[in-house]
Amino acid sequence: MTNRIFVDSNIWIYAFSEDEDMRGAAARSFIAGAPNENTLVTSYQVVNEVTRILKKQGYSEPDIRRTIAGMFDICEFCNFSQSGAMLASELRETLSVSYWDSHIAASAILADCDVLASEDFQDGSLLRGVRVKNIFKPKP
Repeated sequence: MTNRIFVDSNIWIYAFSEDEDMRGAAARSFIAGAPNENTLVTSYQVVNEVTRILKKQGYSEPDIRRTIAGMFDICEFCNFSQSGAMLASELRETLSVSYWDSHIAASAILADCDVLASEDFQDGSLLRGVRVKNIFKPKP
């Protein structure tokens, strides 16, 4: 079964991290394997967050451009919209999530994703039909 999976910025940050920790390996494995079975989706907000962090980590602008190009090669992108801003506001009110997290959740919902891959929400929770998956949570 093919799923539409929204990939939050924290997954990308760990994937691009040069640290050899478990989260980096899990994120790289997830991103490398997911397009074979699923459609990866992300947003321009995620690109902005990722590039800001990579710049702080010392990435050069050519490296950042290659990173962005790679994200575009494997992901479908959703745009920011008025309906996204309105839904994000509703989610902040009903879920008590941060401003930025509300936009991530709204983007995943409006992009008709089945899964939101993120560590910023409760694993397994359902956000208006989108199941949250924390890829870093140990399996029982």
